[in-house]
Amino acid sequence: MKFGIFYEHQLPRPWGSSSEYQLLQDSLTQIELADRLGYDYAWEVEHHFLEEYSHSSAPEVFLGAASQRTKNIRLGHGVIQLTTNQPHRVAEKVSTLDLLSGGRVELGMGEAAGPAELHPFNIKVRDKRDRWEEAVKAIVPMFTRESWEFHGRYYDFEARNVIPKPFQKPHPPLWVACSNIQTIGKAGEWGMGALGFTFVTPEAARAWVHKYYNNLLNNQNKLTDYPSNPNVAMVSGFMCAPTDAEAEAKAAGWTFFIFALSYYGRKGVDAPGTSDLWKEYQSWKGGPEEKKALESGLIGSPETIRRKLRQFQQSRVDQVILLNQAGKTSHQDICDSLELFAREVMPEFHAAEAEHVAWKQKVLAREIVLEDLDVKPYDIYSHQNEHIVRLTPDQLKAKMAEKEAAAKRG
Repeated sequence: MKFGIFYEHQLPRPWGSSSEYQLLQDSLTQIELADRLGYDYAWEVEHHFLEEYSHSSAPEVFLGAASQRTKNIRLGHGVIQLTTNQPHRVAEKVSTLDLLSGGRVELGMGEAAGPAELHPFNIKVRDKRDRWEEAVKAIVPMFTRESWEFHGRYYDFEARNVIPKPFQKPHPPLWVACSNIQTIGKAGEWGMGALGFTFVTPEAARAWVHKYYNNLLNNQNKLTDYPSNPNVAMVSGFMCAPTDAEAEAKAAGWTFFIFALSYYGRKGVDAPGTSDLWKEYQSWKGGPEEKKALESGLIGSPETIRRKLRQFQQSRVDQVILLNQAGKTSHQDICDSLELFAREVMPEFHAAEAEHVAWKQKVLAREIVLEDLDVKPYDIYSHQNEHIVRLTPDQLKAKMAEKEAAAKRG
């Protein structure tokens, strides 16, 4: 099993004049530390306008800085929004980052969350999946073709040679955001790595891993021509401390993450520049949803986290991405957590990586046939509640059509 770290660049109010500066500087120091400790990946999101929840609107700039302070750690777009970025600019920025890092980029691609992010870019939420799929078809050939034109519904451009070309050939590995758990199955069909959240149970992880690989092998339908990237990664709230009690006391950042995600799922951006999520979070703390959030994460002593990880290891998850920078978790607590985990937990799972790779090769060669397990009982991630369960693209289109029809009748 491999391990990544994950950055939303959360910054709860109140803010000082240097708050954002310090946030970015601390994050770079943490990634530099993770590189020295042997972590495998550093993932950075892209979000727009989501105050307090994510101040990461230019991930390529941040990852560019990280590339110059690290040597080995893979630098992941987790994810770049294809819906809010012009295709040529995506290819140019990703290729430049890949050159700066000496070929350490992982290209995760996503649709953006909803109207809070999409509407200012004049993009309809109902179109985001179709637009995303077309963007993949438009962008990927730019990494290899010296003359490429595209004529589609959303993107239409004449032939150009998009430069520079990436360091990795033909291009960085491709991943897709799976905020809706059902997208894991689609990721297998598309032949892309699946970036999702923590599964409810190891049994759910096993069922979805089987679904992913069976689709990859038997129902593959790539959007265009690219190498497959057979990987399943899950993001989990994280805090490692000497005791479970200490870890829970320091894990409020993860519970703020869950609260803020739910908040934007319910309200969107309701009062730009004036909302105070941290204040509202105080009345949410201590309730059943916070307790559930703490139980769902990799939060505890090294032994507690080791026990949880062994269960997911048996499910054949490839990578666990640790979300430590959240809420008001201090820089020191983040660094201490990364160091303790790397010293006490990570070596056991890194040592098992060769066996896991051998298993995967046998699956891909069809020497091991995975049982086609039913995923219907497992249609939710462990951190989700009724406010943040994602609709499928078809459900979203139907909902918007019904809303428009009701408006016309009214």
